[in-house]
Amino acid sequence: MTRWVPTKREKYGVAVYNYDPTGEQDLCLQVGDTVHILEKLEGWYRGYTLRNKSQKGIFPASYIHLKEATVEGIGQQEIVIPADLPLVQELGATLREWVQIWHQLFVASRTNLFRSVQQMAYSLIEYRSQIVSGTLPKDDLVELKKKVTAKIDYGNRILGLDLVVRDEAGNTLDPDWTSTVSLFRAHETASRSIDDRIQEEKTRLQNLEMRRQTLFSTVHTYSLLMNLKNFVCNIGEDAELLMSLYDPDQSEFISENFLVRWDSMGMPKEIEKLNNLPALFTDLNSSDLMRQRLFLVCQIIRVGSMELREVKKQTGGLRRPFGVAVMDITDVAHGKTDDEEKQHFIPFQQIAMETYIRQRHLIMSPLNPSRVIGENEPLTAVFNKVIATREVNHKGQGLFVTLKLLPGDLAQVRKDYPHFVDRSTAIVRKMGFSEIILPGNVRNDIYVTLVQGEFDRGKKKTPKNVEVILSVHDDEGNAMQKAIFPGAGYDGITEYKSVIYYQVKQPCWNETVKVTIPIEDVCRCHLRLMFRHRSSQDSRDKSEKPFGMAFVRLMRGDGTTLRDGRHELIVYKVDVKKAEDAKLYLTLPATWVEVEEKERQTGKTFHHSGAIPVTKDSFQIATLTCSTKLTQNVDLLGLLNWRSNPEALDQILQGLMEVEGNEIVKFLQDTLDALFNIMMETSEKETYDTLVFNALVFIITLIGDIKFQHFNPVLETYINRHFSATLAYMKLTRVLNYYVGHAEEPALTERLYSALKALKYLFRFIVQSRVLYFRFYGNSEDGDAFFNSIRTLFLSFNTLMDRPLDEGVKIKGAILKYLPSIINDVQTVFDPVELSVLLAKFIESIPDAQLVRQKLGCMCKMVESDLFRQPDCRDVLLPLLTDQLSGQLDDHSCKPDHEACAQLLSTVLDNLDRKDVGPTRSHVQLIMERLLRRVNRTVINMDRSSPLIGHYLACMTAVLKQMDEMHYAHYISTFKTRQDIIDFLMETFIMFKDLMGNVFPADWMVMNLVQMQVFLRAINQYSHVLNMYFLDQANFKLQLWNNYFHLAVAFLTHKTLQLESFSQEKRNKILNKYGDMRKTIGFKMKDMWYNLGPHKMRFIPGMVGPVLEVTLVPEPELRKATIPIFFDMMQCEHNFTPEHTFEKFEHELITKLDQEVEGGRGDEQYKVLLEKILLEHCRRHRYLSQSGEELALLLSSLLENLLAYRTITHDESPEHRMSCTVNVLNFYKEKEREDIYIRYLYKLRDLHLDCNNYTEAAYTLLLHAELLEWSDKPCAAHLIHRDGGHVWTQQELKERLFQEIICYLDQGKMWEKAIELGKQLAKMHEGHMFDFMELSQLLKKQANFYENIMHAMRPQPEYFAVGYYGLGFPSFLRNKMFIYRGKECEWLEDFCQKLLSQFPNAVRMTSTAPPGDDISNSPGHHIQCFTVKPVLTVPHQFKDKGVPEQILNYYRTNEVDQFQYSKPFRKGEKDPDNEFASMWIERTTYITAYRFPGILKWFEVKSVSVEEVSPLQNAIETMETANEKLSNLVQQQACDRSLSINPLSMMLNGIVDPAVMGGFSNYEKAFFTDAYIQEHPEDQERIEVLKHLIALQIPVLADGIRIHGEKTTEQLKPLHNHLVTCFQDLREKVEKQYGVITLPCSLAEKKKSRVGSVVMPYILSSTLRRMSTVSTLSSTSSGLSSGSASSDGSAYLSSQDDRRTSVLSRSEEDNRIARKNRKEWSVSKSQVLLERQADVDETPPEKQQRPKSLQLGDRRLTLSLFQGASSQLSLSNPLSPLPASPHTPQTPRSSSYSSLLSDNDGGGSGAFDTPGTPPPMPPKKHPHEIDNSAAEFTPPLPVKIESKPPPPPPKARKSMFPSYEHAPH
Repeated sequence: MTRWVPTKREKYGVAVYNYDPTGEQDLCLQVGDTVHILEKLEGWYRGYTLRNKSQKGIFPASYIHLKEATVEGIGQQEIVIPADLPLVQELGATLREWVQIWHQLFVASRTNLFRSVQQMAYSLIEYRSQIVSGTLPKDDLVELKKKVTAKIDYGNRILGLDLVVRDEAGNTLDPDWTSTVSLFRAHETASRSIDDRIQEEKTRLQNLEMRRQTLFSTVHTYSLLMNLKNFVCNIGEDAELLMSLYDPDQSEFISENFLVRWDSMGMPKEIEKLNNLPALFTDLNSSDLMRQRLFLVCQIIRVGSMELREVKKQTGGLRRPFGVAVMDITDVAHGKTDDEEKQHFIPFQQIAMETYIRQRHLIMSPLNPSRVIGENEPLTAVFNKVIATREVNHKGQGLFVTLKLLPGDLAQVRKDYPHFVDRSTAIVRKMGFSEIILPGNVRNDIYVTLVQGEFDRGKKKTPKNVEVILSVHDDEGNAMQKAIFPGAGYDGITEYKSVIYYQVKQPCWNETVKVTIPIEDVCRCHLRLMFRHRSSQDSRDKSEKPFGMAFVRLMRGDGTTLRDGRHELIVYKVDVKKAEDAKLYLTLPATWVEVEEKERQTGKTFHHSGAIPVTKDSFQIATLTCSTKLTQNVDLLGLLNWRSNPEALDQILQGLMEVEGNEIVKFLQDTLDALFNIMMETSEKETYDTLVFNALVFIITLIGDIKFQHFNPVLETYINRHFSATLAYMKLTRVLNYYVGHAEEPALTERLYSALKALKYLFRFIVQSRVLYFRFYGNSEDGDAFFNSIRTLFLSFNTLMDRPLDEGVKIKGAILKYLPSIINDVQTVFDPVELSVLLAKFIESIPDAQLVRQKLGCMCKMVESDLFRQPDCRDVLLPLLTDQLSGQLDDHSCKPDHEACAQLLSTVLDNLDRKDVGPTRSHVQLIMERLLRRVNRTVINMDRSSPLIGHYLACMTAVLKQMDEMHYAHYISTFKTRQDIIDFLMETFIMFKDLMGNVFPADWMVMNLVQMQVFLRAINQYSHVLNMYFLDQANFKLQLWNNYFHLAVAFLTHKTLQLESFSQEKRNKILNKYGDMRKTIGFKMKDMWYNLGPHKMRFIPGMVGPVLEVTLVPEPELRKATIPIFFDMMQCEHNFTPEHTFEKFEHELITKLDQEVEGGRGDEQYKVLLEKILLEHCRRHRYLSQSGEELALLLSSLLENLLAYRTITHDESPEHRMSCTVNVLNFYKEKEREDIYIRYLYKLRDLHLDCNNYTEAAYTLLLHAELLEWSDKPCAAHLIHRDGGHVWTQQELKERLFQEIICYLDQGKMWEKAIELGKQLAKMHEGHMFDFMELSQLLKKQANFYENIMHAMRPQPEYFAVGYYGLGFPSFLRNKMFIYRGKECEWLEDFCQKLLSQFPNAVRMTSTAPPGDDISNSPGHHIQCFTVKPVLTVPHQFKDKGVPEQILNYYRTNEVDQFQYSKPFRKGEKDPDNEFASMWIERTTYITAYRFPGILKWFEVKSVSVEEVSPLQNAIETMETANEKLSNLVQQQACDRSLSINPLSMMLNGIVDPAVMGGFSNYEKAFFTDAYIQEHPEDQERIEVLKHLIALQIPVLADGIRIHGEKTTEQLKPLHNHLVTCFQDLREKVEKQYGVITLPCSLAEKKKSRVGSVVMPYILSSTLRRMSTVSTLSSTSSGLSSGSASSDGSAYLSSQDDRRTSVLSRSEEDNRIARKNRKEWSVSKSQVLLERQADVDETPPEKQQRPKSLQLGDRRLTLSLFQGASSQLSLSNPLSPLPASPHTPQTPRSSSYSSLLSDNDGGGSGAFDTPGTPPPMPPKKHPHEIDNSAAEFTPPLPVKIESKPPPPPPKARKSMFPSYEHAPH
């Protein structure tokens, strides 16, 4: 049987595929997961991933790529350590961390950062693969490491991750092996480096100019990479392209030429370089690039015949000028353009034959700016004209190049940009040296320029075609092979032939070539130039011989090189046989300058007809020497050859000071040898010692210059290897001592200052000389002399420093600056301890207040020297240092230099923390005693924004870290009194608490953790002091202990230590390195608490909050250890209080728990643990078992509410947040915690205001007001929300709250409630406060509210029943039903959509019946939602009274807590003729816990009752509703002529002529039969009521017909006639069967108010029925006619013509003719009110859609519904089938009538709109399907209600909505 076998080699691997587990034993793997393999079995491994070590499982072996690793430990302790390089491991960890953030960035749509991380991650992956490959050379690997670490650090910063600190090699610093100060400095350096990198990135993107300036300020040498891609030009012959950099303003070439040879076919000669001819212009300084203008110039030279024409036997191989190409590269040089991929086109400009000379001058005569050329036009002017000719007619001919500026010299560029610069790249040198000369840079180039000449034509008629042939020869006349370089990119040539200008007498060539010959051959070489006429005919040309010759030596007779500049050469004839004999012509003068010198020396005239005759011709060249081995300086040469002229040594040494630095550094070793030889060979005399000393100082100072700084190693090498002057130390110290001793002499001051600047290297020479002497002569008596000279020097220094400050400040500063530089050298030949004493005395000699910063800086350098690393020397120096620091940091110091002190102290501590400095315990103790308190107080007094605070904190941390337990004990023992210890501990505790994590940046993780680790150790040490000195009764200090506990809590809860908030990777790092410091301090704090004994009571309730913070830390062990402290507190308070309770503890704990949980702390596990531990302890206690258990359960309940509240505060649903807030609110109300209760009240108010729930906000605030009395008692602090320091009385605060509540009620249009509160307030103003001014304002507001009630638009809100079923809902919603108060005129579909959006996974139930257990107990979400109708409760003051509908409408939807939902169902068999007889109604009534409106927009349903309404009762209700609507509509029409008649027409037509449904005849068939009466004898009374209601319609209809006749138009007369006819038939029938009904006159009368406005009461159907009288007399014909009706109506309304105002009417039909959903509108001056009706035959809500004609904002609907009869869009349109003339009557029955008259009543009650019309057919759906109310369009509401009523409508208006135009906004 196979079994799992432990692995031996296969221990570590990486997943290369994703593995999804198929069983519980499988381990989930993702690509990149690292796994620790424990066992294997037949292709399977068992193990765990390193990111989750707790979960073990199996996975396929083929999914794992094995890697090398070392295993430590065995069994359970087995640890796998990957064998990868540390950097590779860091790369992997970084990429894993980044990829998680990368995903989050993608989700958050942070595109820019997402892409940046993507690019950086790809780069790191590439770098990692290169490192892992193992193929990189060592140097490349080092460079790659730097790139990797820079990229990681930069990425970590922009992603907000922790800063990683590294050493110079890029390895991560280990804080255990790094001093605290070094760690701090490394953090500073790394942070600064990353900041610079980020700034560079911003600069690159934002400001190229700044980038350029930054680049030029940091880099001294540059290179310009140019790549010639192509040259397009039709020449037909071979060509040479000479490219160089040119400055047009200075008219000078900057670089030598880059030569490219092109063949006649238009291809480069070297075909392999096609499209790739790179050249690197090197050694460019920033001054070169920053020139005002810089051009790339190309000279094109044709190589072929004299003329471009087809002539036989032409001379070939002639170099002829052909054209130029010029490009302005200033932007490239300035760094403004940086795109190496962009190809630049340089247009070619050909030189015409007749302008060869002129054009040649333009480009190739830059070295002669003053000479008049061409037609007497200055060179610069002509040249600038060519450069200015941008639009040349190039015809597509030109060069294509790419350009890129690279920082660095040639070596640097080759290193940094190997992909750009390789072996094929031509190196084009600058004609001159770079800004910085490197020691190894050997160069020996002489640039020769053929400038111009003038040649006699001789026997020819035309000027000659002169060709100049240049070559280099030695003294023997032998030519130097390949010594001439016409341009970079090609090897040298032996003979150079110039360009030929055709028939020009004074040709100007300006061709520059480079001559390079070995340095040893320069002295014997010369340049020879031959002049020859070239003929265009080949036959003639062969016969032409050179006609002239000139030469010049490269080295002059005095040994100096040929001087730079122009040289007028003598042109000799060549017709003599010996003219080419070098030995002969070298005896002759070469230049006319030599002739003049010779004539001046000899006094003889030069004979032109000498051995070789001189011609009349003239020729001029220019030379420039760029050599590190040749000099043109006579003074330097004189020094090097001083032995040949020893008498002139004074002059030679003085002259050395005038030599340029370039020349001296070339010959540095030779110069120093010469100086020391002069010193040694004149050792008996002191004649030249001072001069040599000054010369030596001059050279050392010169090398200190930035230009020659790279020669420091050369000087070091010289001192260590080549210096051999054994007695130099004597002379140098003597001169130096003399200078220092006579510093007051003005003549020596500057020399001494220069000597002090060179002091370091002077002493290097002195010490090396002494070492050589000792090595050569051994220890002799001269030793004492040397030591004495050193002692004398220090004494001189001390004397000088002790002089008054104003004397020699410059010298004193220089001594302090440069003296420490000699310490390391001097100690090798001088006793270190004595040297330390000398240095200490030197520092002590400086007066305290003088040169403080310089003195501290000097001491800092002393500490950095090797001297301080020796314990004996430290014993001497450290007391001095601590004294100086203590004096500076003393509290009484006037102006301490904190920066210099921090630098010195940190350097001292850094050195003491090294491993190679010997014992340091006593030194640490000295610093602790003298400086710890000083540093503490400095930190305490320093501003937290100071840049030095971090340095001092690092110093303090370093001191504390280096202190051991004995140090701590000793330090405490140094305090003289107990009070001193208290003061120290108090300031330390406060300081620690203030400093933790508040000084170092948050991303300095390592530094912050080291600080916390050191503080933890110190806190624990100080806790022993507390226990030892301050625990007994006599010495107990409450404040001290309090500070300790608060410090411990602050430490424990600090964000740096909250491991749960970190990534797993970071958490593991911290735990492995530092452990969980929270547990350490937590356990210690627990022990300290239990040590308090009887003192505990003094910490209750003050310590309840801090202990709570500790227990809330999500660390299980810590919680278990600290929660029992709560029980201990309960026990203490119970035992030590007379009442034996723990009320203080309970009160404080609840208060703090609320604050902490709201702040984000606490979780479900804490709730369980708290309850469990408290219950365990309480139940074991004799007296706390009951009360403690109650508290535990109370806290558990509170936590449940608070956690739910906190969770839901992040929910997008404000409703959920409100629910949780109310739950918490109720909890605190029950516990009578008014302070917290009020706080949550205001949270709830703010939530309501955010949702514009002004009514609910007002009711919420009212709860606060109800806690207050109308009295002058001062308010308790807890009753005032957000106390701003103002002292309120209860009356003041309550009044203020009432004002705010009334304002909210006004905004919510709840004016009735506002009036009620206003009356209370008015009563107080009138009878108690007597503030009549405030009362007047209040009454004005009330008046405005009354007017708003009657006239302002106030659509009614909708109510919805919502049930949440299923276990997936939160506890406060689960399996509960609520009634929601919706928005005004809100559609059910909109409400449901909003509801479902809060629960995306919820399913909407289609049934309105209560669900079964299968749904209630299911894990899902099921939501039930439907419309309910509020049940009107008429206030007692309105009962049996005629109340205007505006007043009544408020109570229809407010002050309600009962709601009904009705749905039809059928009992018994269906009657096909009259289905209404079996139509029953199931009416469900819901009663809520609170009345609406309230503090929420929804309340839970507390009781549900269901009743069944019989068909007869349903008919009665339907008839009552129809009569009520008809009666009130008739009254409205009678009172307001301006109302449209259309609603009345439709209602009357629907009653008197029920076309489809049959009217009330259906009721007669169903209920008035004998059969029904016999079956239902109990319904007799109801039948009579129904008959009465039918009869009651007749008088109301009569009034309606009459008013209709009065208001009818010509167009409606046919309809009116039809109505009259139908009514007469109906009246006769009803009065005959059911009697005559008479209504009292008062119901139809109008009531006038005092101002004369008409107030019409709304008559309820019950009132109408009660006030009617029945008569059985048969009615007579009403005699109604359209004519009489019209006239009567006119008379009736005549009294109202002058004063007419609109009153409420019931709604008119909307323009959706073909639909059954209807609206009821109430029209007043400025508003329309909408009531909803439920249509039982409607489609289910999920299928119902809003008609397009009723989309929100469609004003056409408003016009069609509410415009008068004159409107083009009035509702007379449905009556269009009626003819306009009454003479052509038609039947009024048409489809349009039936659809208009199918209105129904609201609320789904089963009552139907049309009187006399039976209810509609029952639904075909399931009986429990949802009734869907017709949700219709609501007119736009005014945004704001003004304090005064809106203005009256204009007399002539198009719309019944003036508020649309005039509503305030």
